[in-house]
Amino acid sequence: MKYINASEILPDMLVEELQQYVQAGYIYIPAKDEQHKSWGELSGYRKELNKRNEAIIGKYQNGASIEELADEYYLSVYAIRKIIYQK
Repeated sequence: MKYINASEILPDMLVEELQQYVQAGYIYIPAKDEQHKSWGELSGYRKELNKRNEAIIGKYQNGASIEELADEYYLSVYAIRKIIYQK
């Protein structure tokens, strides 16, 4: 997250109003609910994980053992089971 100086983007009157509550501090302004992105959407990491998980499931269905998949993907046996049985 990049910090922006409020005086660069807000009207002077609004900055003065905010200074009555906070001075030289940080304020987090959340996105509106309809604009909120879920985890991994912006970076694309969620898609990467889904792609990896689909590959794991496919290899399992084609005969790879859970232990082999754990070694190949550097995950625990528990994590592989969780991926396989989630669907």
